[in-house]
Amino acid sequence: MESNYDILGISEGATQKDIRNAFRRKALQAHADRGGEGAAFIKIKRAYEDLKQGKKYPDTPIEKLRKSRVFTGDSDQEVRRRNEIIGKEISVQIREAQEWAGALYRSGVTGARMFGSKTMGEMEFEVKANRTLFMRGNYMAGSLTYDGSILMQGNISSPSWTREFRTDIRLRRGDFKMVNPLENKYRIENGAAIVAEEGNIVVGNVFGRKYKVHDPEGRVGVYTMQEHRTRLYAPRGHIIVENAADTVMLEGDTIVMLNMEDDVRVSGRNILVYGSKITYDCNIHLKRGGTIRFFEPNSIIGLSDDMVLSLEGGKRMFLRDIKSKRIRDLGDGVADGTDKYGREATMVGGGFTITYDMLDRIIGKAGSRKGFFGVFGQRQD
Repeated sequence: MESNYDILGISEGATQKDIRNAFRRKALQAHADRGGEGAAFIKIKRAYEDLKQGKKYPDTPIEKLRKSRVFTGDSDQEVRRRNEIIGKEISVQIREAQEWAGALYRSGVTGARMFGSKTMGEMEFEVKANRTLFMRGNYMAGSLTYDGSILMQGNISSPSWTREFRTDIRLRRGDFKMVNPLENKYRIENGAAIVAEEGNIVVGNVFGRKYKVHDPEGRVGVYTMQEHRTRLYAPRGHIIVENAADTVMLEGDTIVMLNMEDDVRVSGRNILVYGSKITYDCNIHLKRGGTIRFFEPNSIIGLSDDMVLSLEGGKRMFLRDIKSKRIRDLGDGVADGTDKYGREATMVGGGFTITYDMLDRIIGKAGSRKGFFGVFGQRQD
């Protein structure tokens, strides 16, 4: 049976503050992701109220019947209107935080201040002596630009009901880092964007979102796909993530990651994959002069044959074309690889350095179609 902790996405033993923060995040997602669907929000709210009273599991069907109440519900238009009001209020608070932090940065002064409210969710912003902006709490909507580094303690999401209040964090210089993201299980999700123009991005798990919506023209039984691609962009720096899944785009000079699942696009000059799972609908785009390295010894099993490798020049190939190719068969220029990795070692797995030139030669004249990477930063949803 799913516990109230499971419903809120937290572990047993979570503090009241953790429970409260999880409720706020889930409540906003229920509105954003499901158009304010009553059942989803009610389930989250009941789990929150139960945990406040120390109740681990939700009511059984009999208990629900005994406690049942009538909920009238609102129209879709009313739900959307309320969500847009919440998004606008959060965005106003983020804009005020940006102006406040920017003023402290320019003057070289330190300070800390709370933004938001208990209803919308509170975030603490602190400008450190080294001009790093420290953000505590869950970032849920609105655009913020900062001239220095940002240190984040919390999750990052984005509303999906409107483009106007999407989460967009931009650093003109410096690094964006999450505090112990793997231990804290921090997430970036639902179409948020982070841009580090002159620095690095170090985060935890990254998720996007793709789902069906009713036909805009009102045709019964017809649906279209709504995409909210989460984007990380560090054109001159490193992007380090754990897992990327469900409609994500990463573009940087160097990308370091574990696994890629369900429509993940990665573009870089140096790409390092440490995990053993990549699905068929993922794409790795290698820039001229770049390298790719797969480190997991058994990754040859878990990496999909149909994953696409594309080169900056426009050529493309499937991973199957190199997945089982032995290093010793590459010819002159990589003879040392045979001694280092073994005579039966393959290009994929074990950390062998696969260069742009190697892939270009293997593809030969095969593909000439350009990859599907557009201009990063221009939303394609």
